[in-house]
Amino acid sequence: MLKRVHHVAVICSDYEKSKHFYVNVLGLEPMNEVYREERDSFKLDLAVNGVYQIELFSFPNPPERPSYPEAAGLRHLAFEVEDIEGCVRMMRKKGVIAEPVRTDEHTGKRFTFLSDPDGTPIELYES
Repeated sequence: MLKRVHHVAVICSDYEKSKHFYVNVLGLEPMNEVYREERDSFKLDLAVNGVYQIELFSFPNPPERPSYPEAAGLRHLAFEVEDIEGCVRMMRKKGVIAEPVRTDEHTGKRFTFLSDPDGTPIELYES
């Protein structure tokens, strides 16, 4: 029986750039970092509020993943936030531009999207 999501894995094309984004821009906490020589690959485990985990991987020359228009498969990574406007301002100060804030017509909650350095859609969803 499934109990909860254990982790989400993200493959990046530029490890240092993506590491900076996920740690210094989004504020995720590094837990463990290893270099796997046989794969020429880094793996960085990142904590999300001490509950969830994102695994950031680097691989030499990963193929691009289609994102727009909507492609089949995993659509985006979403983070719950308390203050959407404050998060958007913080992202802007760090050089990341988010889409205009919208309201979910079904829940009444506000949300926006931005992208990681590889164009992976990231949603900020106000609780």
